[in-house]
Amino acid sequence: MSQGTLFDKVWDLHTVGVLPSGQTQLFIGLHLIHEVTSPQAFAMLKERGLKVLYPQRTIATVDHIVPTENQARPFVDVLAEEMMQALEQSCQEHNITFHNIGSGNQGIVHVIAPEQGLTQPGMTIACGDSHTSTHGAFGAIAFGIGTSQVRDVLASQTLALAKLKVRRVEVNGPLKPGVYAKDVILHIIRKLGVKGGVGYAYEFAGTTFEQMNMEERMTVCNMSIEGGARCGYVNPDQVTFDYIQGRDFAPKEAAWEEAVAWWTHLQSDQNAVYDDVVVFDAADIAPTVTWGITPGQGIAVDEAVPPPETMPESERVIASEAYKYMELEPGAPIQGTKVDVCFIGSCTNGRLSDLQEVAHFAQGKHVAKGVKAFVVPGSERVKQQAEAEGLDKVFEEAGFEWREAGCSMCLAMNPDKLQGNQLSASSSNRNFKGRQGSSSGRTLLMSPVMVAAAAVTGEVTDVRSLI
Repeated sequence: MSQGTLFDKVWDLHTVGVLPSGQTQLFIGLHLIHEVTSPQAFAMLKERGLKVLYPQRTIATVDHIVPTENQARPFVDVLAEEMMQALEQSCQEHNITFHNIGSGNQGIVHVIAPEQGLTQPGMTIACGDSHTSTHGAFGAIAFGIGTSQVRDVLASQTLALAKLKVRRVEVNGPLKPGVYAKDVILHIIRKLGVKGGVGYAYEFAGTTFEQMNMEERMTVCNMSIEGGARCGYVNPDQVTFDYIQGRDFAPKEAAWEEAVAWWTHLQSDQNAVYDDVVVFDAADIAPTVTWGITPGQGIAVDEAVPPPETMPESERVIASEAYKYMELEPGAPIQGTKVDVCFIGSCTNGRLSDLQEVAHFAQGKHVAKGVKAFVVPGSERVKQQAEAEGLDKVFEEAGFEWREAGCSMCLAMNPDKLQGNQLSASSSNRNFKGRQGSSSGRTLLMSPVMVAAAAVTGEVTDVRSLI
């Protein structure tokens, strides 16, 4: 088993005890909740006559079901309105901080916690959402959990978990122009597989990650779960500390120096032992596009859809399913595939730096005729910052719709949905069947700038040819 890694250190520091099952009872430092998985959890507490044990360690927001066009209450969607009311009432009853629409702090749960300085190195974080691994970018250990586990954390501030193995995923070298953090994680998942990380925590390391800013690191950690890993993290360094310093919940004055010393101490030891190590060369990573129905079915934009005979036998059945569903021919180039909708946003790529990159690319260009393209900021703060920089005007002049903060078309639990078998170029994290709101809708995952390139050309395009 691993020894001396950040994961081992944080795990040990938060261990309350070992249960008869062999699982660890792990203390959770920060619990993030939203409107989808929490109402049932609060109902379970009520049935048992329980209160939230440490309400000050729980932060709530709304993101999945909120409309990004008309946010007037009550929502047109009756179920969405009921979920909103349930969360509002529960937070009031249990004295939980709630960042509601219009508060200035609302947004996607994995965007608002880092931007407020709630997410810090060495923490254990849980949320009833798959992509909680995002927070690992700070050197935290963050788990997506189910509704019954949300109940457990509310009631006890602990989780019962089996300790994971640790795989060091090392990427070295500078990224080429037109290649972004999203391409890095899609490349890793392509190579290791969607089940390759099962039973593991991924430690992302190497010079490529060292050179990334915090928002790029969040993109990579966000999709750890798509590679089967339970969580993913980057060791905290000066980039981490510079990002946190001065934020709402960051330590202040003398406490800041103490915190930085402590966070540095938590870094994986030089002689740390890992359960596995894999190494990639950044020079081998190109702009990457998914062609199928799992995030692991990805190729470089200048490659062709892989024929079944080039795949391992175990992957051919799902590949056959993907060809049919995606209406793509084996051996056909992915470049030139016509797109109908282009979505930029989500907890993977809806932060300010993502929008800045897209705006820089979109300047002086225009969305192709017949293509619906829209940009959804990850939080109200991101929206405010983007508008202060005039990014909204750049998007609108280029033919993109500029929306309010929310999860939007990432999972379509709101009015933003594909229609029929529309093909979407998306900066989100999942390309499962029906993921974007239509049972026959199709999704191609790619970086935000690649989505913008598809929007202005009307088809999948190698962004390197346009920059």
